[in-house]
Amino acid sequence: MDIIDRYKAFPAYVAPEIATGVASNTQVIIIGAGPIGLAAAIDLAMRDIKVVVLEKETSVSTGSRAICWAKRTLEIFDRLGVADKMVAKGVTWQIGRTYWGDEEIYHFDLLPEQGHKNPAFINLQQYYVEHYLIERCRDFPDLIDMRFGTALTDVTQNDENILAHIRSDAGEYKMQADYMLACDGARSTCRQLLDLDFKGVHFTEKFLIADVKMDAPFPKERWFWFEPTFHSGQSALLHKQPDNIYRIDFQLPADADNAAETNPENVRARIEKLLKGRSFELDWVSIYQFHCRRLENFIHQRMIFVGDSAHIVSPFGARGGNGGIQDVDNLCWKLALVLKNPHNPAGKDLLASYGEERIHGADENIAHSSRTTKFMSPNSEIESLFRNNLLKLARQLPFARQLINAGRLSVPCKLTGLSLQTPQSAQQGALQAGMVCPDAPLYDENNNKLWLLNCLANQCGFTLLITAKCQTVPDCPPDIALLNLHDDQDNYIANRYGCGYYLIRPDQYIAAIWNELPSAAQIKQAFDTATCNLLSEER
Repeated sequence: MDIIDRYKAFPAYVAPEIATGVASNTQVIIIGAGPIGLAAAIDLAMRDIKVVVLEKETSVSTGSRAICWAKRTLEIFDRLGVADKMVAKGVTWQIGRTYWGDEEIYHFDLLPEQGHKNPAFINLQQYYVEHYLIERCRDFPDLIDMRFGTALTDVTQNDENILAHIRSDAGEYKMQADYMLACDGARSTCRQLLDLDFKGVHFTEKFLIADVKMDAPFPKERWFWFEPTFHSGQSALLHKQPDNIYRIDFQLPADADNAAETNPENVRARIEKLLKGRSFELDWVSIYQFHCRRLENFIHQRMIFVGDSAHIVSPFGARGGNGGIQDVDNLCWKLALVLKNPHNPAGKDLLASYGEERIHGADENIAHSSRTTKFMSPNSEIESLFRNNLLKLARQLPFARQLINAGRLSVPCKLTGLSLQTPQSAQQGALQAGMVCPDAPLYDENNNKLWLLNCLANQCGFTLLITAKCQTVPDCPPDIALLNLHDDQDNYIANRYGCGYYLIRPDQYIAAIWNELPSAAQIKQAFDTATCNLLSEER
């Protein structure tokens, strides 16, 4: 996509239901065609679930918005078939530098080890991410129906289905579905229609975002300043994006006037102090305030909330968009199983586990974001003294660097101890049930390099991963694929997995671990636990 054409409008959808006056049926209606809604549509389509995507806008998002995509998110995008384009276009980085004033006090490496297919982070503007996801959606013409220029106006639901009331320029109509996914962001229409409120904290601190186009020698790194001379008493952040666009964030006083701060002349004056005479063009400007809040429950009968409609955090640490994609990863395999087993009451329990696991993830993100905000904006003399002394110590002492909080960067949460994991399962080194599988290189019989995560079962299937040199293959239920690894040329498998047996969920989380050959009964019990007995032969 040429940057000049990034906001080219999609044709407004003219629904056939308007002419017939009859509500049509689908399996899932998705509200919102941002990264979260589009990723959910692709994930469900890959599991043979029909979806309709409703989006009130007619183009991709305006401005760069979410730009930092973490390694785990890229692994999910890889499973969905879009990561290669994103990584090729994005700016790859893994080094972050932290400054106090104009002095660098330390730097960190987010991916110090080799043997991973995807990088630690890429920076890629949200409009590119949406564009690539929309392209991928078009690979499923019989399963994904995208309707731009189409808004949800009301919903009614019962124990059997949900009915959407829809408005477009061509007229109004209704659609019925088994479930609806609310992927419509922080100002969610779905949340308003159900009269749901966020619980949490609203911070008064403001930040100015400026996307700047320029030719500059800045490296592909994250730079964060506490109290720089070019922005006295506040914090600032710099990221490089594709197309020679740089994201600059300036912390503002709580009482800053939004209209004055977004005035192009005032924005330019701030940027010129940082760039010291370097020429640039303003590409996009916005102001945001911190919120760290979430819904009490993510599932409301047939309406399921995903991404920012369910939870919002500060942008520092890249936990918003990345957390939303992890919601999709957690939900879609469960929802597909439920839709394919509609009369099994265990489906309610499996969907409930989405709420359990992703509320756990949201709370972890909210806690990190709240601590970041307090560290960046001390509210008392004692907090300020604590922060500044840590910054002094960080020049020389590594332990102090671990305590500095300029945005704890997004990592997948652990689900250890939650209901779908087998609690009595063993541990292999640092790996436990409830953790995401680490990737590693593999080689086929022709010595071609493959990647472990690409070899795990897709669709709704589970995988039994065997890294032990066993002579006997375990007896598995038919819904579980076997992946028996023998060739480990680079020792990455041995170092990361040891010799064990791993039951892997469809979202690449470890459901159970055994150090010794598990019996068929043990595997089935762990499988039943991970699926809430939805696929049990005894149902």
